[in-house]
Amino acid sequence: MPHKLTRIHILLFVLTFLTTMSAGALLNGIIPWEEPEKIYLGLPFSLTLLFILLTHEMSHYLASRKHHVSATLPYFIPAPSIIGTFGAVIKMKPPIPDRRSLIDIGASGPIGGFIIAVIACVAGLHMSEVRPAGELQEGLAFGSSLLFNFLSTIVLNVDPESYDVILHPVAFAGWIGLLVTSLNLLPIGQLDGGHIIYALFGEKHAWISKGTLPVLVVLGIIFWPGWLIWAILMIILGYRHPPVVFPHIQLDRKRKFMGWVSLVIFILTFTPTPVQGF
Repeated sequence: MPHKLTRIHILLFVLTFLTTMSAGALLNGIIPWEEPEKIYLGLPFSLTLLFILLTHEMSHYLASRKHHVSATLPYFIPAPSIIGTFGAVIKMKPPIPDRRSLIDIGASGPIGGFIIAVIACVAGLHMSEVRPAGELQEGLAFGSSLLFNFLSTIVLNVDPESYDVILHPVAFAGWIGLLVTSLNLLPIGQLDGGHIIYALFGEKHAWISKGTLPVLVVLGIIFWPGWLIWAILMIILGYRHPPVVFPHIQLDRKRKFMGWVSLVIFILTFTPTPVQGF
């Protein structure tokens, strides 16, 4: 039976809508509690980000239902932060039948969210403002992935290294979508990337997962302290992956291609230094 939309799902979604809309208003220079009548200016950011997250999680959900794996509808997580949310999650109950279903479930979310995030980035960059590098005096600077650099160069027709780009809220939501995609695709534990690695390499997942932990520590020391938090979180949540019921069922060519596409997406969207002050 399909999982029912419960009050908690609705409540969390409404709260996340309000917190992301407030965050979007702040991006437009509006303080919501001082000018509540202008909070609607946060809608472009809020709706774009929620659509990216919803596409990601519903892709997981539909793939789970297709393979008869029990899964809940998305739980959105509101947060009083610069983006207004800690994302969204669904809960799946093992067991997963085989590696084919595992890669369908694991890769569907990142690929779905990635497509919407790229569209948002392109649309938002068209509305973004470009200034000579060094003109902005203070604030937060957001890092760039290989893909976002490429999109900025193509859409804005400038060298991102020589200019500062003041992102339109829609572009910022797209940037967050790419970051969320890369975080979920980290090849460790039971993250989406962990599911994909297990589906592709089976028991070798354990070695790849363990090897990712020291890499996160090094990244945390050199680039961004947040990677240290991710390393600790992965140790707490566990870096192992439960076995599938029928491990002898091999991946077909289509599933292998999907897995490798997901890993390419991870490389293209990975941002070593997501945030830094300037």
